[in-house]
Parts: sequence; structure tokens; C-alpha cells
Amino acid sequence: MTDPPVRPAPTTAPAIVKHTRQGDVLLVQMDDGKANALSPEMLSSLDAALAAAEKDAKALVLTGREGRFSAGFDLKHMMAGPDSARALVRQGAEVLMRLYLHPQPVVVACSGHALAGGALLVLCGDVRVGAQGAFKIGLNEVSIGMPLPILAHELARDRLDPRHFLAATLFAAQYLPERAVDVGYLDRLVEPEQLVPSAILQAEELTRLPAEPYALTKRSIRRGVAEHIRATVDANIREFTGG
Repeated sequence: MTDPPVRPAPTTAPAIVKHTRQGDVLLVQMDDGKANALSPEMLSSLDAALAAAEKDAKALVLTGREGRFSAGFDLKHMMAGPDSARALVRQGAEVLMRLYLHPQPVVVACSGHALAGGALLVLCGDVRVGAQGAFKIGLNEVSIGMPLPILAHELARDRLDPRHFLAATLFAAQYLPERAVDVGYLDRLVEPEQLVPSAILQAEELTRLPAEPYALTKRSIRRGVAEHIRATVDANIREFTGG
């Protein structure tokens, strides 16, 4: 009687968003092995990480893989038809608003290129620390033949230096990290190897502020922008996709 053939154990794909506790801070890292596109899976994983931070931590640090923060909405889904594009943008808008209004301190550690929806993730941070390097940050939609949605230009209006608003939105300007600080995408730069430690330290410092007043004040400051985006997102999507 022969032994049954040995079947290989099923393999599990690595998580594209990992989160680990670093003291009182939840470190959230996007890494799909490529450009960290905002696919439905990536957005769902980010949403779960936000929930985990509220439950188990006092602050959140969001980063990407070395050289790539996020390339924005996944073009595979955006080009799969109007229904697919609409669903992805709606999901993305809601996750971005949850990040923007997240009650805890949020420090974005921009690890590399951050374009389109990736730049919007950066804009949602309370503090934005960037890695030095030849990286591009910006809302490039118009330059690639896509209109810039209300979601994007209202986040840009809220967070960027008004002197650079038109260039950053209508003219689709993209910036190296040093220039991105002046424009308002980033607050400061560090060497790449210091990016995550510096962001965690910044988040720890923010946890010293009383949590409830911090959350209430952030919501008060940002509620108007978030309500406008949520109220207009569906009509704006229909306008751009024709349905």
C-alpha cells in the first residue's frame, strides 16, 4: 500500500497593508510589491487599519514601501468600465474622508512617489514627513487626461499654500520633495532611513495632547470640507463618467 501523495500546503498571499504597534502608535505600511495602487483590496485594508488604530492605539503613522508611497487609484479598475470606476472612486472617497477625520493624530511618512490619490493620502495627514530623494508628489490627473474631482481639489484647497493652488490642481504640477514642502504637501524632510522613526516620534509627541479635545477640534476644523466632499461625490462622479 503506497502512501498518498504529499500535497503542498496552501500559500497565503502577503498582506498588502501591514500594521504593527510601536508603543502607543500603530504603524501602517502599504506594500503591494509594486506602486501601492489604491485598489478595492488596498482601500479595504486601509479602512481596517484605521479601525485597528482607534481600538488599540493612540496615534497612527501611514507609510509606503521605499521609493513608492502610492500611485493613486488603480487604473486597472478605473479603466474597466464606468461602473468599476464609480465604485472605486466612491470607496476611495469614503476611506480618504475617514483618514482625514480620524480622531487620533495621523502622521504620514511619505516614502517616495505620491501621485493622484496617493497625494490625497498625504494631504489627509495631520503632519506630513517626507523622505528626501528624486520623488514626485502631486495631482497629475489633468496631465493624463482625467478631470480633477471635487474630492481632490477641495483637499488641496484646504491643505496647500493658496499661492500654489492652481498650479497644483489645474496645471497638474508635480513636485520634488524639497519643493513639496514649500507648496504644502509636506511639512518637513528627513533622510530615508530616518523616515519611519521620525514619524513615529512625531506621533508619540502628538499623543501627549489630550485625546478628546484633539479629536473634537480636528473634526470641527475639517467637518465643513468633509461634508462638502461627501455631499457632492456622487454627482461629481456621474458628471465625469456620464452615468
